[in-house]
Amino acid sequence: MSQFQSALDTSIPGLKRLIQTHLKFSLARDASTATKRDWWLATCKAAQSVVVERMIATQAVHHNSNAKRVYYLSLEFLMGRLFSNTIYSAGIMENMVHALEELGLDFEELRSEEYDMGLGNGGLGRLAACFLDSLATLDLPAIGYGIHYQYGLFKQEFRNGYQVELPDAWMRDGTPWEIVRPEHATEIKVYGYVENVFDDRGNYVSRWNGWKKLLGIPYDIPIPGYGTNTVNYLRLWESRAAEDFDFEAFNRGGYDEAVREKNHSETISKVLYPNDKTESGKELRLLQQYFFVACSLKDIIRRFRKTNEDWSEFPEKVAIQLNDTHPAVAIVEMMRLLLDEYSMSWGPAWELVTKTFAYTNHTLLPEALEKWSVGLFQKVLPRHLQIIFEINKLFLDEVEARWPGDTTKKQILSLIEEGPTQMVRMAHLSVVGSHSVNGVAALHTELLKKELFPEFDALYPGKFNNKTNGITPRRWLLACNPRLSDLITSKIGHGWERNLDKLRELEAFADNEEFKSAFMHVKHANKVDLARIIKESCDVSVDPSALFDVQIKRLHEYKRQHLNLLHILALYRRLLQDPSLDITPRVFVFAAKAAPGYDLAKCIIKAINSVGKVINNDKRINDRLKVVFLPNYRVSLAQRIVPAADLSEQISTAGKEASGTGNMKLALNGALTIGTLDGANVEIREEVGDDNIFIFGMTVEEVNALWARGYNPQDYYNADEELRAVVDWVGSNYFTPDEPHGVLSMLRDNLYYSDPFLCLPDFRSYSDAQKRVDAAFRDKDKWAKMAILNTARVGKFSSDRTIMEYAKEIWKLDQKPF
Repeated sequence: MSQFQSALDTSIPGLKRLIQTHLKFSLARDASTATKRDWWLATCKAAQSVVVERMIATQAVHHNSNAKRVYYLSLEFLMGRLFSNTIYSAGIMENMVHALEELGLDFEELRSEEYDMGLGNGGLGRLAACFLDSLATLDLPAIGYGIHYQYGLFKQEFRNGYQVELPDAWMRDGTPWEIVRPEHATEIKVYGYVENVFDDRGNYVSRWNGWKKLLGIPYDIPIPGYGTNTVNYLRLWESRAAEDFDFEAFNRGGYDEAVREKNHSETISKVLYPNDKTESGKELRLLQQYFFVACSLKDIIRRFRKTNEDWSEFPEKVAIQLNDTHPAVAIVEMMRLLLDEYSMSWGPAWELVTKTFAYTNHTLLPEALEKWSVGLFQKVLPRHLQIIFEINKLFLDEVEARWPGDTTKKQILSLIEEGPTQMVRMAHLSVVGSHSVNGVAALHTELLKKELFPEFDALYPGKFNNKTNGITPRRWLLACNPRLSDLITSKIGHGWERNLDKLRELEAFADNEEFKSAFMHVKHANKVDLARIIKESCDVSVDPSALFDVQIKRLHEYKRQHLNLLHILALYRRLLQDPSLDITPRVFVFAAKAAPGYDLAKCIIKAINSVGKVINNDKRINDRLKVVFLPNYRVSLAQRIVPAADLSEQISTAGKEASGTGNMKLALNGALTIGTLDGANVEIREEVGDDNIFIFGMTVEEVNALWARGYNPQDYYNADEELRAVVDWVGSNYFTPDEPHGVLSMLRDNLYYSDPFLCLPDFRSYSDAQKRVDAAFRDKDKWAKMAILNTARVGKFSSDRTIMEYAKEIWKLDQKPF
């Protein structure tokens, strides 16, 4: 039984009073003049009151029991909107909706007032947000650490089909969810130089001098668990100058000089992922990464030393998870702190570090494995570079002991990559400095061990393990698809929200005509909603009874949005050549952002928009095809697209997608997957069954064999008349008649000359799989059953399951319910 007793009245009258109190005393507004945003803010503050009360109680339980905590370090937390999620998790949704109704307010209208938090980009950040939700729901003591970005990645608009990047000023109007903690401000050091000197005990030591100070100000966002009292939090660091203002310079008229240091310091937390094509951009990225991990480690140590004196207990009370390589410099910073500030000797310090840190790898792509030049490290973090060289020296002694005289092994494994420019390999540092390295899908982990890090796997047997990703069902079913949630609960009751395996009970209704009809009615209603959004955003009218074919994710060649486009062009061409061709009407829905400096990805966006404009206005095809690219993809938009999807496009080149989580969200909401045997698609197929998924394309082994033989895209181009026609068509000026010739030729040339992600070899298999989709969708009864079985069988992909595996197998973390 819970020991926690709330002092707040969360009945309908109680919530009404709480909202009205915050409107008056927190916002200084009168009910008669309050705007919709005022009411939204007052409602947020009312919900936040409920959550903060539990957060204070949670932290007291963790402190008093001296609980071990996990600290999740991530450069991204793609939180989206918190309004619905907070109210659901606080267990006050029903009463809150009624309280708002009695105040003359509509819950759905209010939640549209919220701006998505711009703290992440794609799957990495959304996974981190799901993990925070699951950690709290499972009563696991945890704190997330990241950066309090003033601007998110960017706000995306399309102008004449081209992506245009605008500032994502998500903080412009503030947010009701965060709590500033100036009392925990943290100073860190950057730049300077290292001197070797004698200390006061006659020891020859390294001393970091000439540094500049930065100040980190923490902002806390409470993270409530669902169906429990536990509320953890996410701590985000904002950078400020240690001294805001040069008063002397100001007095002598040097106004710009007076604030120069302040402006430079605050740039560090200004924007998510500054363009790192320039040296100054690279320097800012490294500063960002060091800034947040240095602040976080000081905070972690402060918390540890409040109740513990013996450093040997540190790994017993602290687990630190590195979400990809962005926080990898934390390993070196922890060594620096132990050596320089706590006077620990090297051996015990390194043992403590390696017992504390664990590393999650999220990519097999070589270009995504971070490396920093030795020169940049020397400039920004000179003491850390010295420590990295020492770690590497001792590590290479291990390699020598394992493979005596094998210079090649040393070159492969070294933390320093030799070449024209020496580079620090952050992934190697993460592996060497952690006691656990995990992949995020079964296939991905095997490829990590066999292809990316086989020597490390041989050197450290047992260090590599798999933790297949998951998603939180609270956000990705309960909150985003209330119609389906209510239908599920009407058949199997509550409980699935915290135990997604309970959805298996829906299998009993897969042949029930009434349930199939209700299930597809929900899908249609969600498609009607999305059709309205498409009309508002793209000015394109679509038929909700058509097949909604959805590809929503980051725009990257390996995710192969351009393979999807080739198939769309093939369908369009078939219809033009045979107007009587009987095909299922389709609405192709895209949403994605391309990195500002990624020219080919931006060309693919332009191509999709240009092709879509022509297709959508071609009366010859009778509206049987529509192509829409929804702008400014974000969590709140995904929450509207996912419930409406019929078909989920998961078509990455086999061996390139680490896991994927969009595939899980779409399947959970009753979309059927068309995909390659890549990432978590492999495990989704195992769960839903071969008959309820559309698999196509080469396997990892076949991909490797093709490259080994020598891949020439022109062999496939010349052998397939339809493929040749659509490749040439997209590169012509047909879809861009009013623009300079060849604006889309980059895409055609990429496919014809290099095709690095093998669209051409997989095109025919993909096209054939789409024919199977067409046939299945015509059989409404069969499709309904397949959709129901997808929802029923993907319980494995709950982030609750993932987090319990981390807690038991990596962090050794106990649950602390109260």
